[in-house]
Amino acid sequence: MLNMNAEDIIIKPIITEKSSAGLQEGKYTFKVAKKATKVQIAQAVEKLFNVKVLNVNTITVKGKEKRVGANTGRRPDWKKAIVAIDTNPTEKSYLTKGGKEVKIDKKYKDSIDEFMGA
Repeated sequence: MLNMNAEDIIIKPIITEKSSAGLQEGKYTFKVAKKATKVQIAQAVEKLFNVKVLNVNTITVKGKEKRVGANTGRRPDWKKAIVAIDTNPTEKSYLTKGGKEVKIDKKYKDSIDEFMGA
């Protein structure tokens, strides 16, 4: 589990009416690997899309029961992650030991352009 690539963790985006409403607030919804942790999901999104992740919420979605004729079966369970990104990446400043102020320019994007196929 330690050697998962970012491409293995993020399976696909989930585009629904509810997830599209979250785009205004910088919240993106993805189908992710079942065994992926929140930290791994955050690192994968940061690496793939060059954004700063603020928060990750995960939900395990139970598979639906399906019928074909007399046979019943279940679809597999899967994991959904709602990732909040920093929509206003401003530059940060801090003081060094000598009292000198150093500014760090954030080189993050403020949205995920690939999400809606743009």
